Amino acid sequence: MSHSAIQARRVEELRHRLHAVQLDALIVTFLPHVRYLTGFTGSNGVCVVTADECWFVTDGRYADQVRKEVTTARILIAKGGLFEKIAQRAILKKAKRIGVQSQHLSIAAFANLKRHLPGKRWHHGRQWVEEAMMVKDRSEIDQIRRAAEITDKVFTKLLSIIKPGVCERDVAAEISYWHRRYGADADAFEPIVASGSRGAYPHAHASLKKIKKGELVTIDLGCRVNGYHSDMTRTVAVGKPSTRAERMYDAVREAQARAIEAIQSGVQAKDADAIARESLKRTGFAKHFTHSLGHGIGLQVHEPPRLSALSNETLRAGMVVTVEPGVYISGFGGVRIEDDVLIRNGCGEPLNRSSKELIVV
Repeated sequence: MSHSAIQARRVEELRHRLHAVQLDALIVTFLPHVRYLTGFTGSNGVCVVTADECWFVTDGRYADQVRKEVTTARILIAKGGLFEKIAQRAILKKAKRIGVQSQHLSIAAFANLKRHLPGKRWHHGRQWVEEAMMVKDRSEIDQIRRAAEITDKVFTKLLSIIKPGVCERDVAAEISYWHRRYGADADAFEPIVASGSRGAYPHAHASLKKIKKGELVTIDLGCRVNGYHSDMTRTVAVGKPSTRAERMYDAVREAQARAIEAIQSGVQAKDADAIARESLKRTGFAKHFTHSLGHGIGLQVHEPPRLSALSNETLRAGMVVTVEPGVYISGFGGVRIEDDVLIRNGCGEPLNRSSKELIVV
């Protein structure tokens, strides 16, 4: 199926959702959602979906680009504000009940929208686009798979780079360099490289600290390919690890394996999280697992569904989620193992191929 056909189908599916909640139109302002519906890759654009039309509004910087990227929406080029252009063309004149993405729209922007479109009934919510985006089609899965393959190659490269005396920040720089050399558009996020006691920080920034012999090093890396992301974590040992470090690693690896086994269509996301915690409880590390099990991944690094004790989502075929249990002990260090997992054929398929044995470099 062509990109144009895919985007046309997505817009039509969105119309059905809007009709079900009795909305006349939706103004899509969150750029990942705009890209999902239109294919636009720029930094300033709004998509307006009504019962019978789809409009795309941007500014003059993207006049040429948008005509190549957006083929399933009517295009408007604004000289002033985008909301002002929507009002000038009266494309929402007949719409009375209009949805907005309030969690992605500032108070000032919403006030501006209401000023240009007075007399409308505004409805706030986020599920209209996100619900559809949670289940990936074949083209999306192909892009995520490609991103995961590149990240695997970069991790393999790192094994010859990580050694005593090397600075964490230098390892992070190598990640960014090799992601692009191997064909990625960019890093998915700022790489995490945390050695020794800094491994106890789940979201540590790579620092000027030099890696030492005997330490564990946690590396969280991912890239972006055609808008879609990968997100993988591995923890390696620099020299022979301590018995305590080995116990931590084995506990996390077992918890991840059990959670991946549970990742199936029809399973509650919170139940997968609970399985990982129960596994860590048996080894005495559960209290050191301080974040949720994982999250959806696609056009955003973090998107629904969330694999958390607080989640109400049911896993479905076509979802791609991260599975990333971790153990973090203050003053000692941490271990995290993470894979991107595709749900299909009734089970979870890890897209990453990097070894999960404890690698000693």
